[in-house]
Amino acid sequence: MKIDTMMVGPIMTNCYLLQDEKHQVCAVIDPGEEGDRIAEAVENSGCALQYVLLTHGHYDHFNGLEALMRHYPDVPVYIHPKDAVENLRGAYALKFPRLDEAHQRWYAEGDTLQLGELTIRVMETPGHTSGSVCLLVEDAILAGDTLFCGSCGRTDLPSGDYREILLSLGRLGRLEGNYRVYPGHDRATDLERERDTNPYLRHGMTLA
Repeated sequence: MKIDTMMVGPIMTNCYLLQDEKHQVCAVIDPGEEGDRIAEAVENSGCALQYVLLTHGHYDHFNGLEALMRHYPDVPVYIHPKDAVENLRGAYALKFPRLDEAHQRWYAEGDTLQLGELTIRVMETPGHTSGSVCLLVEDAILAGDTLFCGSCGRTDLPSGDYREILLSLGRLGRLEGNYRVYPGHDRATDLERERDTNPYLRHGMTLA
């Protein structure tokens, strides 16, 4: 397994290229901007693009999708249904404008996707948005805007909920073992460090 990170757009969103190098397949997670650049990274990886996976429906995590799909017009796009809406327009969308039936896919708690020999597991982590998810694969968590290094996602936008994000952080904190955490913004971290130092995750772990 290999995970490449690209910071894209004015908010410096982390877009990830998850790869099974043995089988030469990959998935793009959160193409927030610069879709042509992301497509170039896919091409340079030598992997065939299987999926686009969205951790939630904020514009800074999907604005590069249109350009990316010009290069890969048949790629399926996954998101939790709570974070998508029909006929939404505008540059600063707070929900994802759902695609046509040929491209739109949905996932939710406990769903899995195969990427070569990798199994991607979906974990619902509402709070930043009602449809936020984390994606777990081997020893990695692709955390979107749920868990950051030393912090967590904001909850003051529509469908955000502070108690819900604390409960989601508590679930993450109670996962067995350690994981490398790849957040939607800022630098990567690991779960053991966040258990020790992150006040939001520590608070969440005290809640039922």
